Amino acid sequence: MTDLAARVRSFIDTHVIPAENESDGDIEAAGGEELRLKLQEHARREGIFAPHAPTAYGGRGLTMTERAPVFEAAGRSVFGPMALGVNAPDEGNVHLLDQVASPAQRTRYLGPLARGEVRSAFAMTEPPPGAGSDPSMLRTVARDAPGGWLISGRKKFITGADGAGFLIVMARTDAGATMFLVPADAPGVHLNRHVSTMDKSMLGGHCELTLDDVRAGPEDVLGEVGQGFRYAQVRLGPARTTHVMRWLGAAQRAHEAAVAYAAARSAWGQPLTGLGMVEQMIADNEIDLAATRALLMSACRALDAGSPAREQTSLAKVFGAEALHRVADRAMQMCGGAGVSADLPVARIAREIRPFRIYDGPSEVHRMSLARRAVRRYGVAQP
Repeated sequence: MTDLAARVRSFIDTHVIPAENESDGDIEAAGGEELRLKLQEHARREGIFAPHAPTAYGGRGLTMTERAPVFEAAGRSVFGPMALGVNAPDEGNVHLLDQVASPAQRTRYLGPLARGEVRSAFAMTEPPPGAGSDPSMLRTVARDAPGGWLISGRKKFITGADGAGFLIVMARTDAGATMFLVPADAPGVHLNRHVSTMDKSMLGGHCELTLDDVRAGPEDVLGEVGQGFRYAQVRLGPARTTHVMRWLGAAQRAHEAAVAYAAARSAWGQPLTGLGMVEQMIADNEIDLAATRALLMSACRALDAGSPAREQTSLAKVFGAEALHRVADRAMQMCGGAGVSADLPVARIAREIRPFRIYDGPSEVHRMSLARRAVRRYGVAQP
């Protein structure tokens, strides 16, 4: 994958970063959907679009291990994953549909999504008192109705919902949580508002939706009725891992920009990079980047071996989210006033990385899960 990653990096540096720089990483200011279509068409011509997608739909079918350097290269720009079609939530939804969708659903939803003809959203999170970190609090309901179900409820922080072609909706049925495939323009689907958040690079925003008696038939059930939470795990483990890949690329770029700036900036008769405190920040960034890659590859190898890898993906996600935030924060500090300005990419990268400690499971929830596993493993008195 070395050659592919190099080609992706060249594409990002040449065609994507300029658009990011001009808009300070604000996707709507950069052109929104028009920019997506333009960049993705260019990526297709370069032969680098959707490398994760199944080969039947024009992708390369990369394994998780093979994706890591490619997605990291894409992540150097906050617009890069979108340009290659490897952005959340579409990348995770491609994986889920590939694993679970029926033949008819693959034709209707997976194919167009993998080819970049439509965007998608994953509608699970709800406003209080509904499901957030605790999915058992799910309040959206799919009631039995002639020919299927009527889905009603509210969803919040649904990334990419504005302009999506379809939604994967989690709702409660009598048999348990169930996933439904719902066209975004289906009667009863209402986009109430964009929730304003600190990150600005996600096309389609983070939206609040109302579902008002949205009709779904048996053909719209993704997987089996009552198995929604099980299928969510099919998506979430790999999706957390690919998040780490993408943000690793962004943090690496922030680090490189900061070191270059500090090397060219002098104080007290020497470059900043010759000062002990700056040297420590540079070294600590190198350590955090290397450790994140090591945990990431451990999780990728476990996933490729067929394991659910819940522990490995939690380790990589928690450490990566916090370590990469530290990298971006140190990069800002090294650059002084320039570090918090739009003159360098570090401030926008720090802004975009910070929410990763919350998205796809807050660090605290993953820590709780890791601790409980450790107690099960070591809690019995040892001889």
